[in-house]
Amino acid sequence: MIKRVFLIVLDSFGIGEMPDSSLYGDKGSNTLHSCFLQDSFRVPNMAKLGLYNIDGVSFGEKQKKPLGAYGRMTEKSKGKDTTTGHWEIAGLISEKAFPTYPDGFPDEIICEFERKTCRKVLCNRPYSGTKVIEDYGKEHIESGALIVYTSADSVFQIAAHENVVPIETLYEYCRIAREILTGDHAVGRVIARPFDGEYPHFRRTPRRHDFSLVPPHNTLLDEMNTDGFKVIPIGKIYDIFAGKSLEKSFPTESNKQGMELTMKALYEDFTGLCFTNLVDFDMLYGHRNDAAGYAKALSEFDLWLGDFINEMKDSDLLMITADHGCDPLTESTDHSREYTPLLIFGSKVKNINLGTRGSFSDIGKTIADIFAINSKISGKSFINEILEK
Repeated sequence: MIKRVFLIVLDSFGIGEMPDSSLYGDKGSNTLHSCFLQDSFRVPNMAKLGLYNIDGVSFGEKQKKPLGAYGRMTEKSKGKDTTTGHWEIAGLISEKAFPTYPDGFPDEIICEFERKTCRKVLCNRPYSGTKVIEDYGKEHIESGALIVYTSADSVFQIAAHENVVPIETLYEYCRIAREILTGDHAVGRVIARPFDGEYPHFRRTPRRHDFSLVPPHNTLLDEMNTDGFKVIPIGKIYDIFAGKSLEKSFPTESNKQGMELTMKALYEDFTGLCFTNLVDFDMLYGHRNDAAGYAKALSEFDLWLGDFINEMKDSDLLMITADHGCDPLTESTDHSREYTPLLIFGSKVKNINLGTRGSFSDIGKTIADIFAINSKISGKSFINEILEK
């Protein structure tokens, strides 16, 4: 009997372009391959679990008998952002993509935001998060105007120096934006992007906070809560699901802290799901086109993974996946429409190739079946394929 499931999302760890990648401007993207080319890339534990055995992975040394089950996940939802990917993993497929703003937000949104915050807006167009504070930070400090920007993703981002806008005030401005951005302008996330330092040496602080839409339908997390199972949300998970059906948040400031909290959960006595997002891969490396840094971060995770597996109990099951891609070697610094990996380990897990799955939601449906939940979420369970009778 499985008592605990540990679901770890390596944020943006795609493994190759999906068939519709050209519709998103992502033809040829392959985050895994870009990392594989780096000298710093060492992932023996994921390799043992079947990383290079996954359909479509044509490089790396395949295992004759991987330690667990493995497969390739297809995103069925429209989009390639964090919220869409995580919601689908939890059984909610988004038939309509969240709105994006390649030309910036319309005047009616910005004017309303300025009116309600009593502050002017700077920038209002797609921008790199580090470059935007470099280019607008000085003017922001001098004028008090807020730096508002977006990206190829469905996000309304507000950057402000912590000495100019106190962190709680910035969060309140984000809540105001969240209330404004509804209907046709219901972006996936409003993100607080605080920074500090002196011009021109500004730096982001770790007090970023995401204000997501509330999922419009029930997800795996709602079903687990209804049936009395515990869910431990580590990293951005609480924010991504807007806290719905989650009792407590365990935010993190780094992959290291996320891995530490996940290991801590491994030593706790609970029945249910530990759901972890490790965001550094995306935020620090994918979006900054830092392939070497991405590869090094994956290697650090893999080293930790070896220790984690050794500490797992017979009643534990581990799933490793991703929510989208973010190829650090393409010209773009945005997310990429890619397949994602699925690696599953546990004492009761068969060595089996799950092939190419039709939706990320198969993960959520399987977890629901593991806990014998009468689930209404989307997805096709693979429980009978992976568990020994």
